[in-house]
Amino acid sequence: MTTHYQTRYAASPQDVKNYDTNRLRDEFLISNVMEDDAINLVYSHYDRFITGGVVPVKNELKLKSIDPLKANYFLERRELGIINVGGKGTVSVNGIDYQLDYKEALYIGRENRDVIFSSEDATKPAKFYLNSTPAHKTFPTKKISREDAEVVELGALETANARTIRKLIVNSVVETCQVQMGMTELKTGSVWNTMPAHVHDRRMEVYFYFEVPEDQAVCHFMGEPEETRHIWMANNQAVISPPWSIHSGSGTSNYIFIWGMAGENLDYGDMDHCNINELK
Repeated sequence: MTTHYQTRYAASPQDVKNYDTNRLRDEFLISNVMEDDAINLVYSHYDRFITGGVVPVKNELKLKSIDPLKANYFLERRELGIINVGGKGTVSVNGIDYQLDYKEALYIGRENRDVIFSSEDATKPAKFYLNSTPAHKTFPTKKISREDAEVVELGALETANARTIRKLIVNSVVETCQVQMGMTELKTGSVWNTMPAHVHDRRMEVYFYFEVPEDQAVCHFMGEPEETRHIWMANNQAVISPPWSIHSGSGTSNYIFIWGMAGENLDYGDMDHCNINELK
């Protein structure tokens, strides 16, 4: 079994103003999330947030601690959110199996020692997308189906941002310490997400883009509202958004993305909006 991990450090908005394209991508883009028979993790110093992907094909894959955690096992002091973006698969938590279909989620609380991933069909492997944060309390493990999600319809075709938001791992659906995850699906003919843009200084965020056609791309916008930057992204890539940064994107076709958040506030509506005509 192979586990890869990287560490990303926090950056000042003043420093980011001086980054060229390559440096911007090195600091914030997570280009290799899903890899067959491997666990890929990125440990960010923004709220100690871990982003990862697990693709079990030939073998089961067990989630193990990595050196930055200085822990005996991965969830010794952490909680974990999982959304499956591939074929049917199973997550075994301390010997209890949870089957996850496409777009279903699982919350795993702190102090669960054994977490093992497997696919039902190796020709259509599960692709488990992970977000993990420090946890001060242990909450029960819970599966969240698409029917369990809190659904919100936003935007309009006239402004090219008609979208369906499914809140999967949020405090109105499942108890968590700080991790929150959900999924936004752009409707045909719409390409803009999270517009009007916003920032929320009380928490950071990571976006994972998927169902992006092979010959298409998403342009992800970040930075302070008065001095924005952009990162071109492909399918199955993620991007880190600091608390001081907007996080918005526009695709060359419609797509889906998963948002994950961590910080001191669990209120989904806690955000400071930026007027579109004031962005620079």
